Amino acid sequence: MTGYYKYHAQTYKVEDTPDGGWQGHLLDLGTGEFDVDNSLIADVKLARAGNIFRLDEDEFIDETEQARRHFLVGDGPIFALYQTIDSLWDQADVDGREISDQELALIRALRRRTFTLWDEDFARRDAGEPMENTCRERQFGAEASSE
Repeated sequence: MTGYYKYHAQTYKVEDTPDGGWQGHLLDLGTGEFDVDNSLIADVKLARAGNIFRLDEDEFIDETEQARRHFLVGDGPIFALYQTIDSLWDQADVDGREISDQELALIRALRRRTFTLWDEDFARRDAGEPMENTCRERQFGAEASSE
C-alpha cells in the first residue's frame, strides 16, 4: 500500500516493495520528478518532525501539482494547463470573488491531468523518446528574470 505525505514543501510517497520493504520517493522541486529517497521513511512513518503531514491520494496529487507549478517554469502541454489554472484564479480575483466550487473542481481535474502528463513525459524520456515538456527551476527574488 502506498503512503502519501507532505514533507516540508515537498511531497513524498512510500511504496511497498515486492520483498516486503518500503521505497520512498521525494519530489525534486528543480525537475518535477520523484527521486528515490529512502532516508525519510522513518521520519514520515513516525511523523518525527513538525512539518510532516499524511495525505490521501487526491491531496497528494493536488499538493504535488501546486509545488510543480510554483517552483517550475517551462513550455509544453503541462505548462499550458498550469496557465489555464492560473487564469481561473486570476479571473476570480479580478471579479473580487472566491473561486466557485465548480471552478475548484475543474482546477483539481486539471491538476490530476498534469500529474498524469508528468508521469507520461518521464516514461517517454526513460524509453529514449523526447519529452513533450521542457522546464527549469523558477528563480525567485534578486535572481528572478522575466519569466
